[in-house]
Amino acid sequence: MTAHQNETTSIEVSDFLLNCFVRSTSWQHWLSLPLSLLFLLAMGANGILLITIWLETSLHEPMYYLLSLLSLLDIVLCLTVIPKVLAIFWFDLKPISFSACFLQMFIMNCFFAMESCTFMVMAYDRYVAICHPLRYPSIITDQFVAKAAIFILVRNVLLTVPIPILSVQLHYCGRTVIENCICANMSVSRLSCDDITINRLYQFAGGWTLLGSDLILIFLSYTFILRAVLRLKAVGAMTKALSTCGSHFILILFFSTILLVFVLTHVAKKKVSPDVPVLLNVLHHVIPAALNPIVYGVRTQEIKQGIQRLLKKGW
Repeated sequence: MTAHQNETTSIEVSDFLLNCFVRSTSWQHWLSLPLSLLFLLAMGANGILLITIWLETSLHEPMYYLLSLLSLLDIVLCLTVIPKVLAIFWFDLKPISFSACFLQMFIMNCFFAMESCTFMVMAYDRYVAICHPLRYPSIITDQFVAKAAIFILVRNVLLTVPIPILSVQLHYCGRTVIENCICANMSVSRLSCDDITINRLYQFAGGWTLLGSDLILIFLSYTFILRAVLRLKAVGAMTKALSTCGSHFILILFFSTILLVFVLTHVAKKKVSPDVPVLLNVLHHVIPAALNPIVYGVRTQEIKQGIQRLLKKGW
């Protein structure tokens, strides 16, 4: 009997089942097509942006290198989450292996934090460009971008790797159905028989430390930028200064608004369907990724011209 129980436990632990929208199963049908289109748009737009920056020598500047990093992070986050969600929607492929689930958990937490950190570095780039324009070429160099990229990688890998490690060490002894479309830390940890207080506390403290510190620094950068812009006396100087920050500010709004709505729905979980945070979590991995390159492509003249030149060469 004991041997049979052990065998059952090992079989159950080898796979989880991702059960999307437990209370609103009809959502899968009407979400599958828009989500597929958003995924294709995110992949295509970020791919075009990366190729344009790579091939156009006029775009080989620190600001565009940071934008390339953001596009790469968006692509990885999209590929980590959306194909599996679409496989569930289209083909009902709910099983996910134990190792794949924890790998997805790590990539989502790490790359999401890396994206937040990239926005913070981009805000600093705009702060120097507006508030210290004469010193900009000497401060924001290729070396600065390389150091910033190393900092973004090291900080976020070190601080997010304990999340899947804490979860994988838990004892999963029966329940294997994750009530989520993705392997979110708390959705998985709740299935274990062990006490998950440490997991919960680390997720909360780590998340707010990383995202909170980034958002505070972004807010401070834009406060200084706004103060410097309001002091400009020259005609059109204010408009020009604000337009250089506009694209970046719109991206931060995309990133933080969906995040804020996601947090608020979690806080008010008794008043909203439990499927709403699940939906927002999925959308947060694809909507900013699809819109980021479009915003920069439309609003940045150099990128727009670069894409046009590449298209002419292609034809």
